[in-house]
Amino acid sequence: MTPESTVVTLGTVNMAAFNPVNGPVFVEGAQPGDTLQVDVLRIENPEWGWTALFPGFGLLTDEFPEPALKIWKLQTQEGYAWFDEKKGIKVPLRPFAGEMGVAQKKKGAFSTIPPYHTGGNIDTRHVTVGSTLFLPVEVEGALFSIGDGHAAQGDGEVCGTAIETPMKVTVRLSVRKDKPYTKTPHFSTAVANTKPEEEYYCTTGIDSDIREATRSAVRNMIDFLVADYGLDRVEAYMLCSVAGDLRMHEVVDMPNYVIGMMMPKSVLGPSDKA
Repeated sequence: MTPESTVVTLGTVNMAAFNPVNGPVFVEGAQPGDTLQVDVLRIENPEWGWTALFPGFGLLTDEFPEPALKIWKLQTQEGYAWFDEKKGIKVPLRPFAGEMGVAQKKKGAFSTIPPYHTGGNIDTRHVTVGSTLFLPVEVEGALFSIGDGHAAQGDGEVCGTAIETPMKVTVRLSVRKDKPYTKTPHFSTAVANTKPEEEYYCTTGIDSDIREATRSAVRNMIDFLVADYGLDRVEAYMLCSVAGDLRMHEVVDMPNYVIGMMMPKSVLGPSDKA
């Protein structure tokens, strides 16, 4: 895809080669059972991007069977892109890499289209500059990969594409030995449209059954609260109900869904481990 692409270009796209990633990166000292900490330090992207409808792909693909393409001009310095300038509709830019993950312990080649419990195409817009992602390590060296640049995306990415754009991402990789409860991607982030000092810790559930993905997200938050804040499981479950937010982060990259349980850090107080 280029700034000169048209809807005709979509017919030439090889979907089997979609979502290429950079990697794998071997992380010294990472062993199965550890957690890989990924600090997102810097993102650079050009002043263009694209959004497309691909036949057969997306949440409402049966209702939108025809291909469509929108080329965006990104006002990177101002932090937004016009969706329709005449109508005054503009989208705030919050760039992130949709693909961040590590290798699974089971053998084989795995598509980069769906998300997995080890990360991959999590397409979670909150993992941007200043955020920290935690991934469960299942093989020696973790084998971290990253890709799928997005300039902006809503929770869910319902049509199957965000504002897709090339990007250069700088991350810092660290091995954590003190987070054995990390069984799916967790992340720490400041959420847009809240007071600047508010930050969140999020656990995820990833499953082909959306209910099971949701149950897993809550269960993983309970494990985190028990391990890092000394709550018992009943207390943690109650706190999830009264202070946690469930989000649908990814709903189109079948066969799996990504559901997040987001907990405000201001509710929790300080923790050396978080």
